[in-house]
Amino acid sequence: MKLEINGQSAILPDHCATVGDLLNQPEWKGRMLIVEHNGKVLFHENVAFTLLSEGDRIELIHVVGGG
Repeated sequence: MKLEINGQSAILPDHCATVGDLLNQPEWKGRMLIVEHNGKVLFHENVAFTLLSEGDRIELIHVVGGG
């Protein structure tokens, strides 16, 4: 499946059906992220159930703490 992730074209493996599957990929796993799916911010509890479709736009914003 072809998506746009952070403005870059990306091809996902066939087993990536949800945003949760995407976040379990090695480059994103374990990171604290804000997820935007087609222009809408996803709540954490919806990530595992939000289906991906060809051409979706995903923005992944890494949260950094500090003060």
